[in-house]
Amino acid sequence: MTNPVTDDPKTLVSTDWLAAHLRDPDLRILDASWYLPDAGRDPRAEYTAAHIPGARFFDIDEISDQRSALPHMAPPTEKFMSRMRAMGVGDGHQVVIYDGAGLFSAARVWWTFRLMGKTDVAVLDGGFPKWRTEGREVEDLAPIVKDRHMTVSRQNQLVKDVTQVAHSSKLREAEILDARSSARFKGEAPEPRPGLRAGHIPGSKNLPFATLLNADGTMKSVADLRATFEAAGVNLTKPAITTCGSGVTAAILSLALERIGHRNHSLYDGSWSEWGMYDDLPVEKG
Repeated sequence: MTNPVTDDPKTLVSTDWLAAHLRDPDLRILDASWYLPDAGRDPRAEYTAAHIPGARFFDIDEISDQRSALPHMAPPTEKFMSRMRAMGVGDGHQVVIYDGAGLFSAARVWWTFRLMGKTDVAVLDGGFPKWRTEGREVEDLAPIVKDRHMTVSRQNQLVKDVTQVAHSSKLREAEILDARSSARFKGEAPEPRPGLRAGHIPGSKNLPFATLLNADGTMKSVADLRATFEAAGVNLTKPAITTCGSGVTAAILSLALERIGHRNHSLYDGSWSEWGMYDDLPVEKG
């Protein structure tokens, strides 16, 4: 029996909570489904076929910094504002984000909103699979969207670049937490993106994102999350930097840290897509 989620409209809400608030005029729901290329899934086509009533589709690859060669880097503030405005998402809205995997890419969009200074944002615990399993209503119509003004205040402390992470790795001043699988972390499995070295950032600790989730794709209770961080040897009194393959599942760690009351965390946006590319950056294996 999994612990029921403690609903918190700033981090995580249950399907019961969303069903109860579905018709709230200031609620905005986003489908932030995104999959690795080898999953063979088309998130936009799936959204078009069926989504939670009123949901808009948030395209992680498009709403990004496309001046960067790295995948889906955080968007410039102006681009984020204009895209949200066009989607009818703005000031005074409570945003709930879900994805088609359960709890996978939605946390990345939650983190993006936080980066933009928006805190009335939650991830739907268990996502679309749980919603559908419970037989809740879905629709295939796009919502009618009205422009809504959005003010943004970028929180630069929530994101780290390669120089800052290299500095932290060298001085061991923060806990660098890697959400990739154990085999990828140890350098035993190849990276899904070609041309990247195998291994991990020196001094980082491995916390595969799946270890923070229950079997049904919901997030573990606060007590169980804390125990999982401690079992991985994480010192929760230090600042934390989350990382992964390309900055998507790292945000699941960020969400979990926020759930347990750890406020001093940031996300390495380039993640292994960047670190693994540069031969002059040190890599550890095992």
